[in-house]
Amino acid sequence: MQRHAPPRKRGAPQGTAPSLLWFRQDLRLSDNPALAAALAGGAPVIPVFIWAPEEEGAWPPGAASRWWLHQSLTALAAALDARGSRLIVRRGPSAQTLETLAAETGAGAVHWNRRYEPAVIVRDAAVKTALRSRGLSVESFNGNLLHEPWTILNAAGQPYRIFTPFWRACMKASVPPAAPMPPAGIHIPAPETWPHSIRISSLELEPAVDWAAGFRDVWQPGEEGAKAQLRRFHHSALSWYTLHRDRPDLTGTSRLSPHLHFGEVSPGEVWRAIETETRHNPQAAESYLRQLIWREFGYHLLYHFPATAEHPLRPEFANFPWRRRNGRFVAWFNAWKRGKTGYPLVDAGMRELWHTGWMHNRVRMVTASFLVKHLLISWQEGAKWFWDTLVDADLANNTLGWQWVAGSGADASPYFRVFNPALQANKFDPDGVYVKRWVPEVESEAYSRPIVNHAEARARALLAWEELPNPALRGRVAD
Repeated sequence: MQRHAPPRKRGAPQGTAPSLLWFRQDLRLSDNPALAAALAGGAPVIPVFIWAPEEEGAWPPGAASRWWLHQSLTALAAALDARGSRLIVRRGPSAQTLETLAAETGAGAVHWNRRYEPAVIVRDAAVKTALRSRGLSVESFNGNLLHEPWTILNAAGQPYRIFTPFWRACMKASVPPAAPMPPAGIHIPAPETWPHSIRISSLELEPAVDWAAGFRDVWQPGEEGAKAQLRRFHHSALSWYTLHRDRPDLTGTSRLSPHLHFGEVSPGEVWRAIETETRHNPQAAESYLRQLIWREFGYHLLYHFPATAEHPLRPEFANFPWRRRNGRFVAWFNAWKRGKTGYPLVDAGMRELWHTGWMHNRVRMVTASFLVKHLLISWQEGAKWFWDTLVDADLANNTLGWQWVAGSGADASPYFRVFNPALQANKFDPDGVYVKRWVPEVESEAYSRPIVNHAEARARALLAWEELPNPALRGRVAD
């Protein structure tokens, strides 16, 4: 039997200055433009992760995101180790940490993939300026979107605020090709001496009390988990996606959102995989590709309207008469968070969220609508809760979703459209499979009574909506 030669290490020219590769929300090796650029010159590459949550403004990673991050970093470190490399972990601040690492290693360049959250944009610009002032070469790349926000504008050169024309414009633009990476078995060139690294566990990302135990039963964080999930969706659920995507009782969605958020798979890789089905199942493929563009739309809006993470895009909603913080506010908000509203579909969604760190998109809309319309609790309060409890907590899409439900965002659902949770359950969970899974006591006397009456709550919501200052929004017929 012929024996194969051991994998050849990719050599670096003697004396070549290393490059620092700054990992952020791009925790993968495949289709990673920053990694490809760092490898292009053949110099040693030093992969780095810096934990600096205080640099992310009002939106540092929530508890569920931190749990996922711990697992994903562990998977990335193992993948790098298999390539003869390693992940250097440090605690911020970012600019100072990168400057220190460059001095320790003699690195002459820093590469990273761009992020688009308002506070991070400001931070990254300052880091780039600081590093270049030290004589370092600094390059950033698009590794997280199909189309960066400034590349898709309307005919007047302005950002889109309606999804359909945005979708059409994106479909006319080309998706970036996959970034090259060394073939399997080829090592990433390593420096002669590795700098010091702290342990991932020392970042204390996992909760002290193991409330996230249910997460492990559902998710496989990391690049391999992302690829496995994409294969499962591609080969099974995609063909039924158009029919099943709104059914929480069925496995009808891709469940790729946390993998995309942490960059364990690129949107380009997902797009190319699904696009291959356009000839065989064009309706399902296009339906899912639209969802990828909805993700892009969220980033488009957050980039062009950065205040929308905290404030309504439509200014007339700034004075909406949300419920004041009092005893009833606290009681109702806690009932919603704990899945004890007395509305089975709402409660099932909130319990699924707490147990798995995820919730089906249709149910997200129902639970969010219940909070802002039945309870008149502001969308900002709900967005903060989702931010802390979702493993796919993504500032752009969390903001887009909540403002859409509240009627205060771009291309939003009208505020006067109030979901009836019972009708939604009958339509999308017709046999009660989803509800019974998460609210097993639903048919017993032990189940909570509704905290509000649907008809009365709907009437209150419409009266509040009528108080909006914009006359164009008033007097419309509620459905």
